[in-house]
Amino acid sequence: MTFPPSKPLVAIVGRPNVGKSTLFNRLIGMNLSIVSDVAGTTRDRVTAETVWADHPFIVVDTGGLDDFPQTEMWSKIKGQIDLAIDQADVIVMLADAEAGATAADRDIADVLRRTGKPIVLAANKSDNDKRAAQSVEFYELGLGDPVAISAYHNYGMDDLMERVVALFPETPAILEVPADVRVAIVGRTNVGKSALSNAISGQERSVVSSVAGTTRDALDTLIMHDDRRVLLIDTAGLRKRGSIEQGIEQYSALRTVRAIDRAEVAVLVMDASELATAQDTHVAGYVLDSHKAIVLAINKWDLAKDLELTKEDATAKVRERFKFLAYAPIVFVSAERREGIKDLLYTAVRVSIEWNKGVPRYGLRRTVLMAVAKHPPQLHGRQQLKVYGITQDRTGPPSFTFYVNKSDLVHFSYERYLEKAIREEYGFEGSPLRIRFKGRGEQ
Repeated sequence: MTFPPSKPLVAIVGRPNVGKSTLFNRLIGMNLSIVSDVAGTTRDRVTAETVWADHPFIVVDTGGLDDFPQTEMWSKIKGQIDLAIDQADVIVMLADAEAGATAADRDIADVLRRTGKPIVLAANKSDNDKRAAQSVEFYELGLGDPVAISAYHNYGMDDLMERVVALFPETPAILEVPADVRVAIVGRTNVGKSALSNAISGQERSVVSSVAGTTRDALDTLIMHDDRRVLLIDTAGLRKRGSIEQGIEQYSALRTVRAIDRAEVAVLVMDASELATAQDTHVAGYVLDSHKAIVLAINKWDLAKDLELTKEDATAKVRERFKFLAYAPIVFVSAERREGIKDLLYTAVRVSIEWNKGVPRYGLRRTVLMAVAKHPPQLHGRQQLKVYGITQDRTGPPSFTFYVNKSDLVHFSYERYLEKAIREEYGFEGSPLRIRFKGRGEQ
């Protein structure tokens, strides 16, 4: 059995203040990276999944490269950049067209050439014809033709990404362990992910330790469950993006993101004694960004009596903290006592089926139009949203396109209402729904 390969990884590299975070935000279409005129603002590697011209990929924003070998901060930043470069399929070296080629640019180019990785050189801040013409100066870096761009003004982005996409690996599919369901065990550090993976598989495959962060790579274990082959991917712990320590933990975080990408279902493991922390919600954000099915697993439930915690109280607390995952089922497990394991597996398989489910087009259209008739959209001035129909574009994740008169008339609250109507009729437990609206004449 073959599966699609992990998405290509593109690392944006360059000295401080050349616009790496601005380019990152332009590629993903949102302001995830902090953008500042102060050199060295980006301290942690930021990772996101995005699509360009129907080519999905993972993009990594790195901290600034510069010649500060004596400073502790530089050694930390350089460590994470080295790890990003090591994992990258394509490297975009960003330079400043206004400043021209600097000594630091030359040093970075020398380092990148030695990696043997495909490299695209971009001269950023080419805001006018004069600066665009000056980009030829970067030929001296020996990285090929520089692409004149302005990430801030969205200039030259098509030319840049055409070069980047052309360098993506051409492997159509990779051989993996044959599996019917692929489940990634994820969570912050020291919540018992490895112990849970071992309890599920009945093997001591993962090293179990009370020291946070023992597992640094993703590990695969194949088990049988009700005649289904379930691939368990045990991963390193994740922290929120701003709290990831320098060095090997960035590598672990990146491996975890790719493990989620390989999976259909992510089991988010939480600690009953530290329930629904801010870090737990940040980890959930990685799963949400990947549009994978999710199960919320409360581990160490054998401590519930000592913690004076009931399932009702725990569920209420998790639901309150994870309002954006109202569709996710909650299971209670004890990896140490191997309790709740069957329930967890049944739930993971069930949400995998929901994630891959398609629904009849006629029934779907009837459900939506009945919901619209029951609760019509509100007027926007003299205009009103009109819903003409709906189609399910794909499964895994379930994706839907609503055909409307004008997409900019859709209020987020009405989008939630329509999603709720679909869920009430068809379930999709544990699965996110990707929804878009297409107006008449819109691309």
